[in-house]
Amino acid sequence: MPTDGIALVDKPSGWTSHDVVAKSRGLLGTRKVGHAGTLDPSATGLLVLGVGRATRLLTFLSGSDKTYTGEAVLGVATSTLDAEGEVTGEWPMADLGLPAVRAAAAALTGDIQQVPPMVSAKKIDGRRLYELARAGIEVERPPVPVHVSRFDVGPPVEPGVFPVEVACSSGTYVRSLVADLGTALGGGAHLRNLRRLTVARFDVSEAVPLEKVTPDAVLPPAAAFRGTPLVVADEPLTESIRHGKVLTYDTLGVSGDGPWPVVDADDTLLAVYVPHQATTTKPAVVLI
Repeated sequence: MPTDGIALVDKPSGWTSHDVVAKSRGLLGTRKVGHAGTLDPSATGLLVLGVGRATRLLTFLSGSDKTYTGEAVLGVATSTLDAEGEVTGEWPMADLGLPAVRAAAAALTGDIQQVPPMVSAKKIDGRRLYELARAGIEVERPPVPVHVSRFDVGPPVEPGVFPVEVACSSGTYVRSLVADLGTALGGGAHLRNLRRLTVARFDVSEAVPLEKVTPDAVLPPAAAFRGTPLVVADEPLTESIRHGKVLTYDTLGVSGDGPWPVVDADDTLLAVYVPHQATTTKPAVVLI
């Protein structure tokens, strides 16, 4: 029986997100595996995978808020904004106190504009920035709006090195945030030891090591909507869903903006409905 659902992987350092997907395909015996958001090769932590027919649900997770930890190394800027790059500048910042660093971090919270790093997967004119960077090409990157709800800084673990925890919107680059922190403090900085703790309502404490990704570790498709109110379908509604019918808000028993996951009495995900017109909804995904 094919496996459908959500797998939570604690990505090891040195693996790309694509590497994890490729390995998981072999471990799960299916080509249908995708991820809900790239994690840097040097980073560790939570990578959310969609398996089988649940790959179609990843679109509902890819824009979710995320939480990270890492270390801001003040006084040293690098070409990649992390510990993997070449040093591009140095400043005497080892004596900076915690209050000053926390104040600068607080100024980088809320709705901010952020320039994507050249080593990111963002596309400019159809090409990913990291591909251009590998070719020695640097291009202008327009700033994009992101939201940083929390940028916490802890006491230094060594001179000039401060542990940080960041809660942010999808599309936020923590390495850019740390580089901007260094600039705001009158010098430069880079990020090291990045680790992703959460994606939406999933936590890295639930994740399994890559080598332990098995069908038994895959959560059911409905897990993609953890924390979202579920529509429980009776038999007539199930038949309408089976045929992919457009339904009124009243028939589906919903209001608001959606999406609306629809399950049967056993909490098995049947479909995901989204707004269609003023008074109707349509299925974005049907799994029965």
